Amino acid sequence: MKKILKTLLLFSVLITSYSASAYNGGAVDEQCKKPRFERFSLPVYKVPARIEVEPESEFSFVLSNKVVADSVKIVIKNKIIKYKIENHNSFYRITSKIPAEYTGKFIRINAFVSAKLECKGTNGWLVKVADKKIEPEAAIKESVEMPLVVEDDCDE
Repeated sequence: MKKILKTLLLFSVLITSYSASAYNGGAVDEQCKKPRFERFSLPVYKVPARIEVEPESEFSFVLSNKVVADSVKIVIKNKIIKYKIENHNSFYRITSKIPAEYTGKFIRINAFVSAKLECKGTNGWLVKVADKKIEPEAAIKESVEMPLVVEDDCDE
């Protein structure tokens, strides 16, 4: 009987110490939070819509304020491109321009960022760059618009 009690006591002490050591109250505030990428300004290329963007289009996206501002890297087809970063206190706005060499091509715009506490975040957007400048929607409507002919079959 004593042997069973000692075994149960030892087992309960081990379980209690294991669960108590798993909790670390000080590390809750120091968790890694990956950066959020939001509001990409260009239409992403998707099969049903197949929307293309103009050559040398400017694009932007927003990053959470938990990032290290000088760690941002934007890459298109393995080439780092220049960008501008604006600090808005609660977020960063990144703006850049698609280089002319990608006219008429599919590109993936990749963004690499380090957040505070050494967390890394990445995101990318597939974009189809048009061969030439896209006409505004109004000009397209005028060139396609046909006169409306109404035939009246009613006898009055």
